[in-house]
Amino acid sequence: MVVFALTRIPGLLPANFSAVYGLLFCCGVYVSGRWGWWLPLVTMLVTDLGLNLYYQFARHVDAFQPYLLVNYVAYAVLIWLGRRFTVRARWLALLGGGILGAILFYLITNTAAWFFNPFGNPEYTKDLAGWIIALTRGTAGYPETWEFFRNTLLSGGLFTGLFAGAMKLAGASEKEEAEEEQPAEAPEEAPEPAPEEGKA
Repeated sequence: MVVFALTRIPGLLPANFSAVYGLLFCCGVYVSGRWGWWLPLVTMLVTDLGLNLYYQFARHVDAFQPYLLVNYVAYAVLIWLGRRFTVRARWLALLGGGILGAILFYLITNTAAWFFNPFGNPEYTKDLAGWIIALTRGTAGYPETWEFFRNTLLSGGLFTGLFAGAMKLAGASEKEEAEEEQPAEAPEEAPEPAPEEGKA
């Protein structure tokens, strides 16, 4: 979680290329009980506060917007989706789940940006055309949103694959070690012959 928090330093990764999608999904799969919810969500909250303070004071952007709470709905959806899988699921199934989670995150957050339109983008009209523009082209002066979608998809697949692959390898290694530590079974002793009855 500390390494993940460091990956959120501004400018370290391309826009929307993040470990968050894979991490939250895999927390849902591998972290049991309430920790599977609290650990990733609290980590996201702490790092989001730090990022928002940075953008607020260093870049003079009004970063504390109520619509950002929708991100936490999307985070919860990723964890919930991970809960639909088990640790015994195939690696390819987990990879597909992580990619699906990244798609859902993109749809939820971009739909919220279109609906609430906090920066008053004129392209985001409240109709189907405005929603499609929000999901594909975005607003003038910024990279097109399909590029963010590409980065979301690539990083969701990459980090889910890495996290799930690492867990699979760790599980296989632990199983091998456990098998090596088991004492060899002692050979079964042949049963002693029954004493012969006295002859007349």
